[in-house]
Amino acid sequence: QVQLVESGGGLVQAGGSLRLSCAASGPTFYTFNTYLMGWFRQAPGKEREFLAGIIQNGRSTYYADSVKGRFTISRDNNKNTAYLQMNSLKPEDTGVYFCAASRLAGWAIKTSDYDYWGQGTQVTVSS
Repeated sequence: QVQLVESGGGLVQAGGSLRLSCAASGPTFYTFNTYLMGWFRQAPGKEREFLAGIIQNGRSTYYADSVKGRFTISRDNNKNTAYLQMNSLKPEDTGVYFCAASRLAGWAIKTSDYDYWGQGTQVTVSS
């Protein structure tokens, strides 16, 4: 079983920045660099939405239109950690942010594409 733990959430004013981290751990046979990583967000009363994804070797990333140009996903396979740098934050970015791991190769933007999930970290952007 893979465990994912997010951190770095909090309260920030509009226009500010936050950096989320997702630390992965698991059984001895688990290798972080075999998983595609993604970040999702869930606002109150709304469905969980895809934000950003990064392939296993980190050489390709993709984003939802709502965050493109403001958020950057990255990963450090030596540290078994994925990151989401969030700049120019807006009140509508408020929600619980989840990282997730997928065994798929290529693109994965649906929640059903992902095999493991973290518990989430709250991000609140005040106006």
